[in-house]
Amino acid sequence: MRVRGAGRRTMVLAAGLLLMSAPAGAEDRQIRPFIGATFGGGTTFVDPERVIGKTNLAIGASAVFLGEVFGAEVEIADAPGFFESGDTTLVLGSRVTTLSGNVVVAAPHRLTEYSLRPYVVAGGGLMRVRMTTVSSVFDVARVFPALDVGVGVVGFLTNRLGVCWEVRRFQTVGVNSDSEGLSLGEERLSFWRATMAVAIRY
Repeated sequence: MRVRGAGRRTMVLAAGLLLMSAPAGAEDRQIRPFIGATFGGGTTFVDPERVIGKTNLAIGASAVFLGEVFGAEVEIADAPGFFESGDTTLVLGSRVTTLSGNVVVAAPHRLTEYSLRPYVVAGGGLMRVRMTTVSSVFDVARVFPALDVGVGVVGFLTNRLGVCWEVRRFQTVGVNSDSEGLSLGEERLSFWRATMAVAIRY
């Protein structure tokens, strides 16, 4: 089923509240623009060019608020050409966009001030899936609730500038099929994403 307008507004509001609830005295407030790749995907949608398990470009940015151990994050990311191989023209255009609000649990700041700081991240949000195909036979335009979980490390080269590496898993949840043959059973999409980010303290 489609996520109704009220559900979308609720998820966006939850992400905003997560940002607003970050403590004013958080030790680290960071903006992290990133680039990476999706891989290891799986889906019940018809995949005309058979590319779901292959790597694909991903770009995005996140706002992170970290205390001594706990923190919060809001992230938006986009994977253009997600269902396209580049070798055929069965898919004319596609992309997968995610918006998520997450909880972050990091190694204590006092123990990692001058080294890499590992962390785990988990949360949920929305996943927007779009695919335009030849003759519109297998077109998809859906917004799903989704969960994500991952691990990463961040280290700072100066007081303001650092680098972050991360691997994260995304998975749609709780969606029944009403796509008239566009998927095999319940509509699902999942994938891994590996990224490298510039961490900017402010």
